[in-house]
Amino acid sequence: MALAVTSSNAITGSFPSRSNPSYEPSKVLQLGNFQPLDRRDLSSTGVNVSRRRGEVRPLHAEPKKNNSMVPAAATIVAPEVEAEKVEVEDYERLAKNLENASPLEVIDKALEKFGNDIAIAFSGAEDVALIEYAHLTGRPYRVFSLDTGRLNPETYKFFDTVEKHYGIRIEYMFPDAVEVQALVRSKGLFSFYEDGHQECCRVRKVRPLRRALKGLRAWITGQRKDQSPGTRSEIPVVQVDPSFEGLDGGAGSLVKWNPVANVEGTDIWNFLRAMNVPVNTLHAQGYISIGCEPCTRPVLPGQHEREGRWWWEDATAKECGLHKGNIKDENVNGTGNGAVHANGSATEPDIFTTQSVVTLSRPGIENLVKMEERKEPWLVVLYAPWCRFCQAMEGSYVELAAKLEGSGVKVGKFRADGDQKSFAEQELQLGSFPTILFFPKHSSRPIKYPSEKRDVDSLMAFVNALR
Repeated sequence: MALAVTSSNAITGSFPSRSNPSYEPSKVLQLGNFQPLDRRDLSSTGVNVSRRRGEVRPLHAEPKKNNSMVPAAATIVAPEVEAEKVEVEDYERLAKNLENASPLEVIDKALEKFGNDIAIAFSGAEDVALIEYAHLTGRPYRVFSLDTGRLNPETYKFFDTVEKHYGIRIEYMFPDAVEVQALVRSKGLFSFYEDGHQECCRVRKVRPLRRALKGLRAWITGQRKDQSPGTRSEIPVVQVDPSFEGLDGGAGSLVKWNPVANVEGTDIWNFLRAMNVPVNTLHAQGYISIGCEPCTRPVLPGQHEREGRWWWEDATAKECGLHKGNIKDENVNGTGNGAVHANGSATEPDIFTTQSVVTLSRPGIENLVKMEERKEPWLVVLYAPWCRFCQAMEGSYVELAAKLEGSGVKVGKFRADGDQKSFAEQELQLGSFPTILFFPKHSSRPIKYPSEKRDVDSLMAFVNALR
């Protein structure tokens, strides 16, 4: 088994530079205000340090079974001995204590606590920052990745670059060949475009991950609160994994560390540039969130970063299943288009709230649809206030509305989630949020905006071409 380890000093020591002998750790740019830790400081925090420095266990290892017990042993009467009390870590409390800690400090604690029983999950995107942080701690660390067989060539090249840059070997996990063969033979290579991505992700990603985690007691992820609409806004820095089991088996046997949960994406990139960390060349082509090649594409101006994933699905729960524990709302509609929020969020404030944008009720939008001759053309956005993609285009849509005031074009909005979703799908061409429609002055049928460029200039060009 390939092991990703480093041989640099501990975090309190000096860090030898990869390219400069005069490299000074005190000048390293770090997120947050983390100060180098004294080992005595770590032991005084109350965090139980329990790790084994022995043989590294492969990711797919199963718990060892004790076959030395014989039935006759059950007949032996032994004096009662009080069981040794094992102190259980309160990870909710630990998460609160680490809420304001830097990613470097969080990863250092994670590696110190779990040693060889923890590994970094690396997707080949900006989560390379996790490897850089682990390298800076000076502790040994492991890295694993899921090779689905459908990754971009650039991602495979990036894996090789990272291995050479840090002098490590990434532990790759692969899907079961028989399961992949059965899926492709029965449904084809691109079935996810027709019935959602969950089945393919389950075969190619979730099950290989499950096998990997069975050989660990903890794992480190690159989840951030600002990444995904509706699923990652409340992730803690550390938690008991709600979905997967670890080496010892059973609920609560795996700990999940999210060191960059409270870090903005822009700060991650500032860190990567400052530390001269290699990055996937797909980022320079407009990719932000990177997954499998058929299910990932660059994002455009005004789009949220996760909108480049499974773009054909109308979903706020854009998770492949690796972090399905983030999805707390059980009222989800599992339609052919993938999981979608059923009723919206009652606590989410409304958007596009400006005098320049007319709020249309159900009767109002129905009347607009029925009209064959309108006094003026209309531009209407079908939206859901909880949708991050709608939120991302709010600024450009409001600005467009202000520019169109007095031009003879009305700008409106219609909330099309919840009870209105079925109507919007059948009568208003709703495919995903947001959907933008132009109602011409002399035509009853609305025209759907075909592009995902939602900046002001692109939307204005669409309006000018039709009015």
